[in-house]
This record gives sequence, structure tokens and C-alpha cells, in this order.
Amino acid sequence: MEKMALTSQNSLLFSSTTLPKHPSSSPLFFSKRNNLFGLPLSSSKPTLRISSRNNRSIKCSISEVTEPKTEKKKLMRRADIRNIAIVAHVDHGKTTLVDAMLKQTKVFRDNQTVQERIMDSNDLERERGITILSKNTSVTYKDAKINIIDTPGHSDFGGEVERILNMVEGILLVVDSVEGPMPQTRFVLKKALEFGHAVVVVVNKIDRTSARPDFVVNSTFELFIELNATDEQCDFQVIYASGIKGKAGLSPEDLADDLGPLFESIMRCIPGPRIDRDGSLQMLVTSTEYEGHKGRIAIGRLEAGVLEKGMEVKICTSEDSCRYGRVSELYVYEKFFRVPAERVEAGDICAVCGISDIQIGETIADKLTGKALPSIKVEEPTVKMAFSINTSPFVGREGKYVTSRNLRDRLYRELERNLAMKVEDGETADTFIVSGRGTLHITILIENMRREGFEFMVGPPKVINKRVNDKVLEPYEIATVEVPEVHMGAVVELLGGRRGQMFDMQGVGSEGTTLLKYKIPTRGLLGLRNAILTASRGTAILNTVFDCYGPWAGDMNTRDLGSLVAFEGGTSTSYAIASSQERGHMFIGPGAEVYKGQIIGIHQRSGDLSLNVCKRKAATNIRSNKEQSVILDTPLDYSLDDCIEYIQEDELVEVTPQSIRMCKNPKLAKKGK
Repeated sequence: MEKMALTSQNSLLFSSTTLPKHPSSSPLFFSKRNNLFGLPLSSSKPTLRISSRNNRSIKCSISEVTEPKTEKKKLMRRADIRNIAIVAHVDHGKTTLVDAMLKQTKVFRDNQTVQERIMDSNDLERERGITILSKNTSVTYKDAKINIIDTPGHSDFGGEVERILNMVEGILLVVDSVEGPMPQTRFVLKKALEFGHAVVVVVNKIDRTSARPDFVVNSTFELFIELNATDEQCDFQVIYASGIKGKAGLSPEDLADDLGPLFESIMRCIPGPRIDRDGSLQMLVTSTEYEGHKGRIAIGRLEAGVLEKGMEVKICTSEDSCRYGRVSELYVYEKFFRVPAERVEAGDICAVCGISDIQIGETIADKLTGKALPSIKVEEPTVKMAFSINTSPFVGREGKYVTSRNLRDRLYRELERNLAMKVEDGETADTFIVSGRGTLHITILIENMRREGFEFMVGPPKVINKRVNDKVLEPYEIATVEVPEVHMGAVVELLGGRRGQMFDMQGVGSEGTTLLKYKIPTRGLLGLRNAILTASRGTAILNTVFDCYGPWAGDMNTRDLGSLVAFEGGTSTSYAIASSQERGHMFIGPGAEVYKGQIIGIHQRSGDLSLNVCKRKAATNIRSNKEQSVILDTPLDYSLDDCIEYIQEDELVEVTPQSIRMCKNPKLAKKGK
């Protein structure tokens, strides 16, 4: 046996000899049977042992256990395909890691200019720097096809992650080398373990100066235990990586020059799809897309049988109702594109065209003997908002779609793709109640609609309560706040005032940052993000994830200050704003068109105050000895998210393609004078 470090030349030799035969005895694997919490992980550095005499293949415990003995005769594994999802908390580097995987498998030419975060193709994703929609791609490694699905990291888009887990056999759980497991890490791992998926833990951003890989790996192992993972699932493999540099290795101090160790771990520890090659056709639709000349495109993994272009199929639902259709076009994912295919065998992920009314959760099955697969179930929404037609004096100036029929059609069309969202008719014909996983979940829909030319009004977010045994239960969430120690007192006071209960506090890295964990009612999170940024001078980072329903926490006040309201329409003037800004912070500057009832600023006291910002200076024949210079403060620039967080029960947000305004709801009585 001869020890040698992993280098770029021998990184591919790692395929046959890198991992030990018994993973539970290796520092690269963590087992429930061998409690490693007390062991100094850094003291035992993994090294590569290459032997010319005994070149045995690696056996991963997960891939052995997930093969049921009772179905061995009927089901078989495909060795030439791996279906994986990359899941993590927001900003832990999933999309950047996918970039590196695509580049190293020669998906793009050497001289091709490629933008960062290739998978974030949506304009809104690029602007916000987050992944909103899951996306498929594939790479080829050693004659095997690896289907990769990049998933959102924000908890509000957990419905996307839940759907995608139906298509894969394993996940890459990406964890930041400093922050460790975060709320969304817990959520996606819990779902993956419930599906029985294999897990490879990737400690990303290992090149950060304050990286603490030992702590992160131990914390991840504790998370597996908390989520009741089996012994075999706890035998996970750890890969240390730097997604931005495209490097990975078995030790944080010894990274290869490429992602070879990561690809080998995928091939060895994530099993191929278990299929019934000779069975009748079955494919569960887990996602849909739409293209103008192709119509609706159904995406999913073929569970059994063979699907061919031009085939007559049966579309089944869980209610045993079936209809018939024909596959006009068939595609598979190769590299970064959809490629036409004549035939797809079970185990591969494909896209099907030609069935115009296909829905997520339905099964494409054999025309004669097909049966429906279990439908997709996602967790219930926790927040709702009221959408209504625009009733302001400026209606129709900018929008293309302004009627209630346009609004209704667009909202119900969203349900076809977004399973975690619900739409109901409101009290009036022009009002609709939209329910989602969180405020951001609904805000993304609002932003997409205004870019499509819609004009409408939105009410404040409200939590969805439940009544069990005559007791009111409300949703609670786990809030994680990363804040510098100097601002910790203000943040703790703010969260305590919103009925938050702290259950953990710890230092993070060497930057003097503290990590606070709270269990807090969802009501307390409405309008909290801006308040925390103000209290911490823009340095705090807030992340939340749904936890459970609990007893009603009591009344709470989420906003102490009132609004400045225009009581006259017209064009704002410098003269009027100069006197108005003494009453609070303004949202508008001079020359802005306003209407009666529009919110033009934040009052410095509780209660609303009506102002005239269109008043002009009286023109007289008396000359002053000195011209007075007017100094105006910079108006507050509130985004759509900020406006929705700001408004209260009697206020609305007016959304148009070019403008976002706030106004008082004329249907409700005013709170203040």
C-alpha cells in the first residue's frame, strides 16, 4: 500500500481505490453506530491508497440498502444513469457548483463566453441573485449520464424542491463551510430522507478564511440524527469543495485540481434508477413548461416501460379518471439543452410535447394497461394576500391587462405550474385570495405579472390559521438571524417584541458574528426584514423556514408609525415637500404625480397624517431681502417587497408595469386622522 496525495494527474485514479470498503470505519463517513462527536476529525486525514494487487470497487452502504430484496426479480438498476438534485440553503453555492460541473465536463467550448450562474436563466433570478425555478441539465462522466436538477434554496419555494425529489435517487446536500446547516438545509434533508434518497454531503466554500469544516460536518451529522435517519443514511460521504474555483477533495487541506472526487462520489454512492424495463409505461409529471410553438411540455422521469415519439398514451389521475393523448415530440436532456429523441427508456428524465391539458401530478401511462402513480403532495400554504383590480385614478395608464377577467385567468393559470400556491374567489367579483408558502413566494408572482403588463392592487399579507378542537392554531417558523455582536441587543429586543422565543445562540467563525435561532409566529415575521436591517444598520441576515402549527401567541404590533397621506391630487412641489418632510420620511420627490389617498411617506408618530404636497408658494409683489434655499431630503426608495412588508390592514399596494405605489383602502375606515 502506498500513500499519495490527490493531484490533477491522478484524480481519476480515485475511482477504484479512493474510499475504503467499509465506510463506517472511515473518517469520510459518519455512522449512527460510531458516534464521532467527540473525535477530532482533523487529526485523521484521509489519504488515497492505490494498490496494484487488490483493485476492488467501492461499496456504498446506501446503494446496497436501497435495493429491496423482495423486488429484485422484477426491478433492476440502470448503471449508465444517475439522477441527482442539488439542494441547500439559500446562498450556499448550489448554482455556482453546477457551473463548475458543466464546465469541467466540457459542456461548453474552451473559447465560449459563459456567464456566471448559468442555470439562473430567468431575468428575475439574475436580478435577485436567487434560484426561483428548478432546472434540468445533464453531463456525461465515464460513459454515464448524470441528470442534474438545480433547486431553489429559499424556503418559500420549498414546493419546487418537494416536486423534484420525485425524479431523483439521490441528492448533493451543499453546506456552507462557515454557516453549517441552516433552516432550509433541515427542510430539504428531511424531505430527502423521507423519500429514502442517498445523500452526499458537500462542504462548499472551503476556501473561506473562517471555514470550520469539522464543526460543519459534526453539525450535519447531528441533523441526520435529529431527523431520525437510518444507520445506512447516516453513513454519508463528505466531499470538501470550492465551487467558485471548481475544486473538490476528501480533505479540506488537500483539494484536487478539479471536481473528480465529487463525480466519483456521485457514481459510487448514488444508485442508478430502479426500473421495470419490461413493464407497462408509467411516467409521473413533476414539472411543466410552455413554449409558443410546442405548447405545454411535461417533464418527469420514466418509471417503467419505453416511451416513443408518436405513441398513443393514456393520461391518468389519482381519481381513476383517464383520457387519451398522443406524444408529438420527445426530448431528453443532454448537456445544457433539450435534444429530440425517438425513444426513451425507463430511468431517464425526459420532456413530452403534444398533450395540451397535461397537469403536474398526472401520470402518462400505457394506452391499454397503464395505471396512475401516487400523485405529488406538497405542504399547505401559510400566508395569503388579496388581489383586486386597480381602482386608483391612474388606472389604465401603464397596464395592458386591467380587468377582473384578465386577473382571474392569469392567477388560475399559475396553479397549473405552481403546486404550492392556491387561488380562491374573494368576497367580491373583482377580488381573489392567493395563498402561498410565504410573502416572497407571492411577491415573485406579483413581479412576474407586472412585467407581463398586468395592473392590479394587493392587500397586506395575512397568516392562515387553523382551528382544531375549538382552539385557534397559527403557523410558527424557525428564524435564523446572523448579526454582528454590536447590534445583537437591538435585534433580540425586536424579535422578543414579536413573540419570538430564542432556543439557540452561538458564535460564527472569526468575524465576531452571532447566530441567533428563534421560534416565532409567522405573524411576527411580517414586516420584520426591514426592521431588522434598520436595527442592525444593514448588517443582519434573516432566514426563515416553516416549522409547525402552534397555539395562538396573542396580539402583537408589527408597526409603530403611521403614514403620511395626500389629501389632494396633482403634482408635488419642492415648496410643499420641504414643509412636509418635517413630519416624517417621504416616499416621493418634487414633480411626482399623486392622487388623493396615496401614501407619500412615513409619519414620525403613530397614526396617519394627511398632507398637501401639491401646494405652491404664493406669488406676491413683496420682495424678500434674501432668497431662501430649499434643502430636500432624499426620498425613500421602497421596492415591491418593502411596500408589501410596510402596508397595514387598511392599506393597499398599487402594482403597475412601471410604478409601485401605496394607498389607503377606500373600503375601510381610516385608523388615524
